[in-house]
Amino acid sequence: MSSPAVARSSAAGSRETGPGPRSRGRFWEVGGGGGGDGLERAAAEPERWELLLRRGELLALGGHLKGALEAYAAALRRGAPARPECLGTLVDCLVLNYRLRHGLRCSATPAAGAEPGAGGLLSCLGCRGFLSEPVTVPCGHSYCRRCLRRELRARCRLCRDRLPPAPAAATDAPGAGPRPPPLAAAIASSDFRTSVVLNHLAEKWFPGQRERARAAGRLGELLCQGRYREALAAACEALRAEPSDLTLKIYRAESYAGLQEFKAAIEDLNAILCQLPNWPEVYFRKGKVLHDAGFFGDALQLFLQCLALDEDFAPAKLEVEKILCDLLSPENLKEGLKDSSWGPLPCIKNKPFGFPSVMEEPLSASELSPEQSEEIPQVTSEPVKGSLNHARSAQAVNSTEMPAREDCLKRVSLEPFLSVQEKGALLKRKLSLLDQDVIVNEDGRNKLKKQGETPNEVCTFSLTYGDIPEELIDVSDFECSLCMRLFFEPVTTPCGHSFCKNCLERCLDHTPYCPLCKESLKEYLADRRYCVTQLLEELMVKYLPDELSERKKIYDEETAELSHLTKNVPIFVCTMAYPTVPCPLHVFEPRYRLMIRRSIQTGTKQFGMCVSDTQNSFADYGCMLQIRNVHFLPDGRSVVDTVGGKRFRVLKRGMKDGYCTADIEYLEDVKVEKEDEIENLRQLHDLVYSQACSWFQNLRDRFRSQILQHFGSMPGREENLQATPNGPAWCWWLLAVLPVDPRYQLSVLSMKSLKERLTKIQHILTYFSRDQSK
Repeated sequence: MSSPAVARSSAAGSRETGPGPRSRGRFWEVGGGGGGDGLERAAAEPERWELLLRRGELLALGGHLKGALEAYAAALRRGAPARPECLGTLVDCLVLNYRLRHGLRCSATPAAGAEPGAGGLLSCLGCRGFLSEPVTVPCGHSYCRRCLRRELRARCRLCRDRLPPAPAAATDAPGAGPRPPPLAAAIASSDFRTSVVLNHLAEKWFPGQRERARAAGRLGELLCQGRYREALAAACEALRAEPSDLTLKIYRAESYAGLQEFKAAIEDLNAILCQLPNWPEVYFRKGKVLHDAGFFGDALQLFLQCLALDEDFAPAKLEVEKILCDLLSPENLKEGLKDSSWGPLPCIKNKPFGFPSVMEEPLSASELSPEQSEEIPQVTSEPVKGSLNHARSAQAVNSTEMPAREDCLKRVSLEPFLSVQEKGALLKRKLSLLDQDVIVNEDGRNKLKKQGETPNEVCTFSLTYGDIPEELIDVSDFECSLCMRLFFEPVTTPCGHSFCKNCLERCLDHTPYCPLCKESLKEYLADRRYCVTQLLEELMVKYLPDELSERKKIYDEETAELSHLTKNVPIFVCTMAYPTVPCPLHVFEPRYRLMIRRSIQTGTKQFGMCVSDTQNSFADYGCMLQIRNVHFLPDGRSVVDTVGGKRFRVLKRGMKDGYCTADIEYLEDVKVEKEDEIENLRQLHDLVYSQACSWFQNLRDRFRSQILQHFGSMPGREENLQATPNGPAWCWWLLAVLPVDPRYQLSVLSMKSLKERLTKIQHILTYFSRDQSK
């Protein structure tokens, strides 16, 4: 069903359709704005929920969000499985609408002039903080280990490539999403090995930041283990030494949230947003705190704000899907859709939140209610357990009486059973704290800033540093451990080691293991992407421009040397090849893997083919092969589709990196000039061609089908016999299929006279025709 049909149906609103026989098409005529009766008619049979889900997707894509919500709700009532991932399209459309309504810019790529975390080149593309424990992903870009472990992003910020999932998500658990690519799964299962070279540079150039990053990593481990008290104490102690470190504030906020000190967590997150108002992760953390406190409307808006800034922030999208799935479920539908009082965030300043009204135009600051800008009392350091009354305002979260986690969960679980009035009173609560600015006390805690007050210090990432001191820049830090030269097109393996691309490929030609740590690289070899590590390349361009230019010059000279088609031509010693005749090859030897790869990289896509010779390694005559296609197998072998080109004679033999080379000269047929000689040649050609066709037609069906499958059909008769340097194509096709001695074939290949070649072929055909007649 096309989108225009949905648009037309949505324009009809909730108009009732006239009586008449029901058809499948009438299902799509239901109004998108409020056609609840139409939805019921459309889903009279339980098996129609698939159509309802599809209708919801189409309505969402068409911008009819309320109709989409009703369609999804009707699908759930009719037995659709309540899976959050089914709402992915709806969430994407909500985020797009939200972004357009609020004039936000998606930060899929860093904005020009925006702070990358003040970390310069050594900053994480995900969190924009210091690149602590750098991990290079398959696309060649680098992220800090924390971002990858927490799955903060689904796709690379720069190239939109999918990032490896966390180890738990990479398993084949029942009900899990699509399996990640093998290489991404391998990186995840190795627990995101850090890049050895980048990690060394970070420690050498910025030891202070590296040590602070280690401390933050230890905080993350404590939080993962649920040791919130210890994490809070460690975070406060670290912040006393580094009060402007925003990453530490995030960890402290998570500690507070784990201890259910929701107001203190909000204060820390607000302090970060005062300095970096477009940091998506902070909006996500803030939304999680409010979600845990039971403020689902505010949490949902914060998650949407996070996704509006960064549409690939995977955890936020999952939370939105879960919230919508829960609220659209049949038991919550009656109350959830009718209630339009899910309180908005004062800092976002939009109208009361209902499902479609989250996209309404924002209010100006003058339209805010007095309660949204009300003064907030001072925060105490310890929570007092208690229960929240359903009619209490959002300042209960900001007061000294904080609910225990059990009380919050109990209150949330009872919400579906509240009356409309009670639910409205409960959900109208506002967090006026969110509109306040905070500054940092000497003890590491925050206090509220009065209107117009200027903080004594600016909270920023504690990563401000200029250029690297010249004495710390060492060329040896950028040397490939295989060729002992400066990196050229550096690539990083899943185990974290970096090599020149060509050096690593040559090693993998022999064995699928890392040259340094011997870890298996089978998935890396099968993927065959070998993406350049962009950060290493950028560092060399910035700090070692002269050395890199010299290294590129050497590479270009080596490539030019390999590009000659008459000198040092690579020779594949295997079988006979003929002009215009296909010659498929199975390449498995390391030396020939290298040879084929070089032929492709230089752009010539050509190499010579000769038969072996006991005295001279390979024969004196051969044929150039043109590579048409290469199919790489997962273990590094390849099937190469080639076709014969020019014939050549070997002038000089050589060897390079294990395979044979040769200086060659090309062979061409000597042209006949006299008219009578041309006529005699034409008669001989027609006679031999007819004899060849007769021989081929008299072959057994099995032999003929095998020849056709391998070499294709016999080329047709040519009018101009001397149009090409190699003569008629059917002669070479016939030589390839005739079962004659290679020495005899080689003698025909070396001939420069078409008349002599036709005579030789005539003798061969006469011999085989006699065998057929017996």
